[in-house]
Amino acid sequence: MSALVRRPLGQTSLSVTPLGLGLAALGRPAYITLGRAEDLGDDRDVAAMRSRTWAVLDAAWAAGVRYLDTARSYGRAEEFLAGWLRERGIAPADVVVGSKWGYAYVGDWRLDAERHEVKELTAERFRVQLEQTRALLGEHLSLYQIHSATVESGVLDDEGVLDGLRALRAEGVAVGLSTSGPRQADTIERAIEAGLFDTVQSTWNLLERSAGEALGRAREAGMGVIVKEGVANGRLTVRAAPAALAAAARERDTTPDALALAAVLARSWAGVVLSGAVSAGQLRDNLGAAGIGWDAELDERLADLEEDPEDYWARRGALPWS
Repeated sequence: MSALVRRPLGQTSLSVTPLGLGLAALGRPAYITLGRAEDLGDDRDVAAMRSRTWAVLDAAWAAGVRYLDTARSYGRAEEFLAGWLRERGIAPADVVVGSKWGYAYVGDWRLDAERHEVKELTAERFRVQLEQTRALLGEHLSLYQIHSATVESGVLDDEGVLDGLRALRAEGVAVGLSTSGPRQADTIERAIEAGLFDTVQSTWNLLERSAGEALGRAREAGMGVIVKEGVANGRLTVRAAPAALAAAARERDTTPDALALAAVLARSWAGVVLSGAVSAGQLRDNLGAAGIGWDAELDERLADLEEDPEDYWARRGALPWS
């Protein structure tokens, strides 16, 4: 694996590594990643998940990862991360921490909760959650993002929200948005037009490529691009990889997840690609992507994996929380 060399994230002052760690699957007992029962077992109380989170963070730090991504809705992920940063004595200048606002975690630490998160993209939710995030992360907060913004939600035209983001940006915190759903490209284009956002975080993987051109335009406009769900919530890992991806990985003596993440790293617009690992072993496999050479032959060979965006997001929406 090659070294993870830090580089600027778009035109921001943030210096990040090409691979980062996302805490969506670590901060709460249930999530929509395939195989969680096998990965985590039955012991998912708060202490166990905190210990697991710290172990993965330690492995990421040792490997050179310097971008860490969390959100208010990821259960206790901000709390776990804040405790780890304090315990390890990591200074704000040594790491880039991004979080998100808009969803609230309502799962009550239960696997069988009727709902795990509730979305509300309002100025009041922004104000309340920013205060909560800052109470935990303090000066470590480098980037604050709207969680799953859409054009239809109206959040990109809400002057109360935009004024709050402008004020936060004036204080030195970068502001961004994440996108989700089959019309990610529309949201990205609207964010570019707004001229306010420093970063965009979107889903792009070998199955869902529809946001690629828009992400390229965002990068040209100076925005830093963060890519999430590079292994499609487990669908591009060894437990569920399409035959063509599994065969290509075997030929290159690597794992399907590493090859899938290498595909993302090869995009010229990709600033940070997130690993969603829940163990040091998974993280090690994911980080193997940094040492894989991606080429036109692989692009052509795996082109047929792409799915219609509506179908992809319908399948994602049907994944069970477990």
